[in-house]
Amino acid sequence: MTQQLTGPSGIEIAERRSLWRSRNFLLLWSGQTVSELGTRISSIAVPLLAANDLDASVFQISLLTSLAWLPYLLFSLPAGILADRVDQRKLMIICDLGRMALMVSLPLVALVWELTLWFLYVVVGLSGVLTVLFTVAYKSTLPRLVEPHQLVDGNAKLVMSQDFAELVGPTVSGLLIGLVGATRTFVSNGFAFLVSAVTLWLIREAPAERGTPPADGERVPLRVEMTDGLAFIRSQPILVKILACTTTSNFFVMASGSIEVTFMLRELHASPLMVGLVFSVSAIGGLAVGAVANRLSNSIGTARVIWVAMVAPGPLYLLMPLAQPGWGVLLYGVGLAAFSGNVVLYNVASMSYRQRITPPDLLGRVNASFLWICYGVIPLGALFGGALGSQLGLRAALWIFVLGTWSAALFVVFSPLRTMRDMPAVP
Repeated sequence: MTQQLTGPSGIEIAERRSLWRSRNFLLLWSGQTVSELGTRISSIAVPLLAANDLDASVFQISLLTSLAWLPYLLFSLPAGILADRVDQRKLMIICDLGRMALMVSLPLVALVWELTLWFLYVVVGLSGVLTVLFTVAYKSTLPRLVEPHQLVDGNAKLVMSQDFAELVGPTVSGLLIGLVGATRTFVSNGFAFLVSAVTLWLIREAPAERGTPPADGERVPLRVEMTDGLAFIRSQPILVKILACTTTSNFFVMASGSIEVTFMLRELHASPLMVGLVFSVSAIGGLAVGAVANRLSNSIGTARVIWVAMVAPGPLYLLMPLAQPGWGVLLYGVGLAAFSGNVVLYNVASMSYRQRITPPDLLGRVNASFLWICYGVIPLGALFGGALGSQLGLRAALWIFVLGTWSAALFVVFSPLRTMRDMPAVP
């Protein structure tokens, strides 16, 4: 399958090779699909293991979530330096094997000794650190494996894997936990990381595609290297706007996410089955948009689609606080599906823009800076959501959160992106 693209000057670009013929990309994509599925399985198994097998309290279970996200705040910037200095593919393989060992240690410890909550905390925390290292390297790898015009399509397919895992992961996790128990379920999670490591090992990059080691000479101070990514972002007005948009959206999305299950259970009187159905509907939205993301980007404009993706689905977000008991709870699912579609299209376009304009030897630190800020607000958003929901009531707080999520679009609407159709050409 080939397609023809038209550049900013209107000159037609020759037909390009499809990603379906790219061995390296297909290996990366297949490995990450299995890895994402394993991650979604463990995201259900970890709290169930803590609650049912280890008799953890609500607060103790919430600490597991904090430990999973805290490494992004603590280690993202150093991870960016490491990702720019070493072979990123080997770094990802080491992280996958490390996470595999951590996941498999849970059933082994439960079999030989006694599994404790503190051991689970250690496993979740160390796994979070390895996930940060892996994510920073992973977001910097795609531009080396595909051609510039394939970035949007490649990112779309990788994001689709996340939505597929979100759709089927909870169901698979529930079946496995019912069959073998929460502890043994982590064997499948370890296997998923092993598959990811093997597919990464099978990738073969041409020597010219690999990052070059730093030149000999005076070493740059670590403090300067840690802020190189932030300095580059500050020099790019569009990246600053994208960073502000993503951070604001993450804050309000996590605020609403912290109360959405409680809202559906207490305000809408939804059954657990209905709650699961709502989240399945939301994942379908992301899969549907991901399947046509490349076509949409080319039709709307590869740069213009960034702000269109943030603005267009906003009215459907309002269905979430308008949801009512009974079948009206599905209105919440429609709103979530609209947001899931927004996440796919916006993330694909904004990530492709970032990968396109950032120098290869700086991409790891730039990605790390984005993660440090965008993911650093996640625990703050969750705390804000719980506090405001307690003070104003769940439905009133939800109105504030969905409007706040939509307002994030203002950053990219009032930016140079508004006058651009396509991303700048790569030299």
